[in-house]
Formats: sequence, structure tokens, C-alpha cells
Amino acid sequence: MDTLPLVSPEQVGLSAARLARISGWMKGWVDSGKLPGLLVAVMRKGELAFAETYGKADVERNKPVRPDTIYRIYSMTKPLTSTAIMMLYEEGRFQLDDPISKFIPGFKNPRVYSGGSRGKIDTVPAEREITFRDLLSHTSGLTYGFMESNPVDALYRSKNGIDFGTATTSLKEVVDRLATFPLITQPGKAWNYSVATDVLGRLVEVISGQPFETFLVEKVIKPLGMVDTDFFVPEAKRDRFAANYNAGVGGKLELLDDPGKSRYLNPRTVNSGGGGLVSTASDYLRFCKFMLNKGQLDGVRLLGRKTVELMTMNHLNGDMAAMGMPRWSESTSEGIGFGLGFSVTLDPTRAHIIGSRGEYAWGGAASTAFWCDPAEDMAVVMLTQLMPSTTYPIRRELRVLTYQAIVD
Repeated sequence: MDTLPLVSPEQVGLSAARLARISGWMKGWVDSGKLPGLLVAVMRKGELAFAETYGKADVERNKPVRPDTIYRIYSMTKPLTSTAIMMLYEEGRFQLDDPISKFIPGFKNPRVYSGGSRGKIDTVPAEREITFRDLLSHTSGLTYGFMESNPVDALYRSKNGIDFGTATTSLKEVVDRLATFPLITQPGKAWNYSVATDVLGRLVEVISGQPFETFLVEKVIKPLGMVDTDFFVPEAKRDRFAANYNAGVGGKLELLDDPGKSRYLNPRTVNSGGGGLVSTASDYLRFCKFMLNKGQLDGVRLLGRKTVELMTMNHLNGDMAAMGMPRWSESTSEGIGFGLGFSVTLDPTRAHIIGSRGEYAWGGAASTAFWCDPAEDMAVVMLTQLMPSTTYPIRRELRVLTYQAIVD
């Protein structure tokens, strides 16, 4: 955004007057005290047609949001990790239906939660092993500790549990411990958001022979020209790093992560492929442009066209609702499928949202979001820092405000 020139919206089939509605919407959310600040960027036909900031990146230090503000993007890391593993897929290193135990033996012969009482977890043998496609589409049977839905995710939260965000051992050690835990469902049978993409990060390093963070930065992030995207914020960029907030009682902003004291200020030994990156709007727009260009950007090709098409197709048996997830984040999951690293819109009418079939997207825990719409050749990036992402329906509202501006 700080590097992309703005064009006249009308030049790319958008209405400047209608896009201006986004500005008032941003002002409303920030002035109400519900969000610290907002950044919204709209790209169409490869050109930046709208880019605005409003509010504070750091309320306590009275720092405004800037076009180059650095944000914790959490789960918007997942599409980048998925890109990395699919680059290795293109090299013929594995097939999507290969069991991951070929590379991480601890996942051989998994067991699945079947009930239990008095603190005891009963399990049965898995009907089959976890595959690469299961991890990419979140149908592996793994979970997240924060789900708090059954005794298995309580294991993740236990003293010797699973936390890719704060672990100080090694990615290998965390994933090997994860492999000893039971699955919450049979592989392939249900959609459950999970640490699956963190396991993909471990698979990247096993298959490539490089540390995961090295491969991701050197083979994906740098070639795409994402100059401010990394697993930590170096000292020279710390003044651009946003604060992260929690929605407290009555929506009052509570400081959750001080950018002057954050764990993101230094490199870590365990880097999360599911949620570890920081980034900027201009960097993430470059990733969106790379995807909309079917795997290449500025003469650099990382993925083939057919691979990108495969990644952005639905890989579920039906939609997410049919796979056991009737709602996700603040939205219904009807009419929404999941590909290899992205949600995929199957039917906007069933999803009760404005949009296009084939649009792919995802968001982060601090209320960040992006979507790419190949049918309209459009991408939208929204960045803020408020947890949890379910607090306000800002993603749905912004969808209306961006799509209503299309006039060609």
C-alpha cells in the first residue's frame, strides 16, 4: 500500500462515491471506541483503487495507523504455509492422499476419541491415517486448545500440552508430542479448525531439509517481495508495530500485547505455520495478487496455474456446515467450502453474503481478513488488532461495502 500507486476507481470498474462509504464505516467503528484503528485496501484488475487508514495503531502511545503499520496476522499465515507445502508437492515429493506418517512416524496408527468419564479418555483406532489433504482442508481430526469442546482439546491446554505460539523447544518436539494425542474425529469425516497447518510447517522442514521459517522466508516471502513479513519484528521496524487489544466488558479496549514488550520482538525457536507471521497491507496485497495471477508475480512463478486452481476448489464433502461446522467465526458456514488453505464460497445465497462463487478467503484471530475474487479480479485486505475475531461482524459488513462499489 505504501508502495502501490492508487488509481481512479472508475478506471477499474469501481465507483469512487460508493467506495467512500467504506471511509464512513471505518470512522464509525473506531470513533465508537470498539476498534483501535482500521486499514482497508481494495485492489481490482491488479490496481489499488482504495486504501485508507483511520484511528490508532497504538492507543497508549497515541500512534496513528499508517499505510506501513505492521500487524499480527495470525491465521492469515496459513495460506502462505499452504503455498510452501504445495511448492514441494509440485516437486513430486508427496501425493495429497499420502499418509503424513511417511514423514512423521509418530502419526502412524492414530487413535480417535470415543468418549469417557471421570477424566478418562476412551479411544478407538482410526479408520485410516491422516493425509496431506486432511491437513490442508482441516479434516484431519486435530483441534485447537482454545476450542474447549471436548476432553481432547483440554489435553492441548494441559501443562504438557500443545502451544505453537509460545513453545521454546523445537517444532519437531511439539509436533511429535501432538502425535501422541488422540484425534477428535475420524480423519476426513468432519471439518475442525486446528493446528493442522502447524503440522504442515513441520512437514515443510522434514521434506525440504530446511528449518520451516527459513524455507518460508527464502522460498515464498522474499520471492514475492513481501519485505515486512516475518515471524518477528526487527528493531529497525518496531516503531511501526501495532498494539493488540482484547474486547473487554462493554467492548472497552484492553491492551493485550504491548508492541514494546511483545514476544514478536525477537526470533523464536518454534515458528507457527498456522499463525506466527506479522505483515503489512502492501505485503499481503502482493500475496493476493500472486494468487489471482495463478501462481506468479512480477515474473516470479512459485506455483503452476493448475495447482492454484486445485488449492482454491472445495475439497470437502459438501460445505463446512455439512461437515459438522454450522457456524464459523461470526458467520454461517452454509454455502462455504474449504480448499487447500482457504475457505471457498460455493453459494453466496446459502451463505447469506454478497460475493461470488469461487471466491477464496481467510482471516486472523485479531480480526484481520482478506479475500480474493477471481470472477471480479478483486482482492480486499482489512487489518486491525482486536481479539477475538468473533467480536464484531466487520468482515461481513466490509464485504457489502466493497461489492456494492462495483459498477462495470
